[in-house]
Amino acid sequence: MTSHRSLIHVLALALTLPVTFALAQEGRGRGGRGAATAAAETASPAAAGEKKDAPAKEEKEPVLSVTEHEITLGGKVIKYKATAGYMAMKDAKGEKTKANLFFIAYTKLASADEKIDLAKRPITVSFNGGPGSASIWLHMGALGPKRIAMTEKGESLPPPYKMIDNDLCWLDQTDLVFVDPVSTGFSRAAAGEDPHQFHGFNEDVASVGDFIRLYITRNARWPSPKFLIGESYGTTRASALSDYLQDRYGLYLNGITLVSSIMNFETARFTPGNDLPYTLFLPTYAAGAWYHKKLGAAYAKADLPTVLAAAEKFVQEKYAPALMKGDALSAAEKAALAKEEAALIGLPEAFVLQRNLRIDIFTFTTKLLEAEDRSVGRYDNRLAGIRYAPGTAGRQEFDPSYEAVYGAYVACFNDYVRRELKYESDLPYNALTGDVQPWNYNNVQNQYLNTAEMLHQAMSRNTNLKVWIANGHFDLATPYFATEYTVRQMGLDPAVRGNISLTFYEAGHMMYMVPSELAKLKADSAKFYESTLKSAGVN
Repeated sequence: MTSHRSLIHVLALALTLPVTFALAQEGRGRGGRGAATAAAETASPAAAGEKKDAPAKEEKEPVLSVTEHEITLGGKVIKYKATAGYMAMKDAKGEKTKANLFFIAYTKLASADEKIDLAKRPITVSFNGGPGSASIWLHMGALGPKRIAMTEKGESLPPPYKMIDNDLCWLDQTDLVFVDPVSTGFSRAAAGEDPHQFHGFNEDVASVGDFIRLYITRNARWPSPKFLIGESYGTTRASALSDYLQDRYGLYLNGITLVSSIMNFETARFTPGNDLPYTLFLPTYAAGAWYHKKLGAAYAKADLPTVLAAAEKFVQEKYAPALMKGDALSAAEKAALAKEEAALIGLPEAFVLQRNLRIDIFTFTTKLLEAEDRSVGRYDNRLAGIRYAPGTAGRQEFDPSYEAVYGAYVACFNDYVRRELKYESDLPYNALTGDVQPWNYNNVQNQYLNTAEMLHQAMSRNTNLKVWIANGHFDLATPYFATEYTVRQMGLDPAVRGNISLTFYEAGHMMYMVPSELAKLKADSAKFYESTLKSAGVN
């Protein structure tokens, strides 16, 4: 997820939540000592009342909780090992712990009739986005051995929430590692370390990239086919990591999955002078208007593919060229465009004209169902929620598509990690936190971040790298048309252009919340892994 609640809510969190500069109490495997104990043992000699010249005690690695389980996938029983705990990330000298990154790994175990060949067994590292989101969403929604039970529409059942075996888990095709960046999940900066040193684009790529390198090394996975999967800002991270891992460690990936992709931030920033988002969001506005039966008469009986095709054609042939004219657009042209745009996105023609043809995301989410005192979701504009202050267009109090899932995921994960994975921690699990704000984008000061160019460079050097991008038609956080635009603008050589594939789903940002689309996502993932491994000569 990009933030798993409205941007307004995240910014509010950033202003109100306390910043954690030290670990109050680290997690630990049941019966073991955690990183907090190790940190206490390595306090300065002076603080411990020892002689200043006494040798420093060696920092101990955090204790991991390891359990064994099994799951039936496709009629076949798969036994696997689950490992939960911290990996201590050291400084450049390998001496001082800078942060403790929490992770959960699932590794397939050998059976009597099947041995594990690490040269053929893929490993996939997974994370979500935010910035400030833990890996809980992909973990408990799509990839892992357990998932949250959802309605057919993609909403949580009433509490107490239900967790079930995930018969669409990806363990039949790859081992899985879920990592939480610093300040998310249970991950924290080490005692005495400023957490903000990890809160930025470059800083985040380096810390997560270093974790990947260390995990691969400690678990003897250098021979294995290697994959990444990220969601939302996690796609920003994954596309950047493709280049970072090659440059920094010579770690070349086989494949990357981008779920609800955003690589070029110019496509999603409604700022004066940047008309691009108005054009790229419009087809998703049309999808929401279609779902809520707010389209004009010309489209009232059309199906979704027809509406999306009409919206895309309108954008490319009329809307984008008109916005380029700016104030040179005649009154007659503007009036005609407002009429057609209003019919496609379900808003009043006079309102569209008043807004100079430009409808930003929060104006749309609050205006579409204004007559019913409802707003529609940013992550999934099929879902609607009650307005605190009806009639205030452009001010969304909360994201109903986030609230529809947040409580269930947090409750079930907190139970699962302790009861089944036997991992204990008194820390709150930060599914989404504002503690990472302000996020440091100094690497692109006065620019828009665009990691598509980093992926372009990685693919040009590693011509075997395959990329699969999955987007939902009802997603306003990372609209599908913006993803298509970004890919078309990458400037890839024809020799590698076919290495990118895109699939689309009749759902929102987390398309896997909808059971039918989760099944489609799993089927598409199987095709991606099979084709990628086949091209690499792995049978």
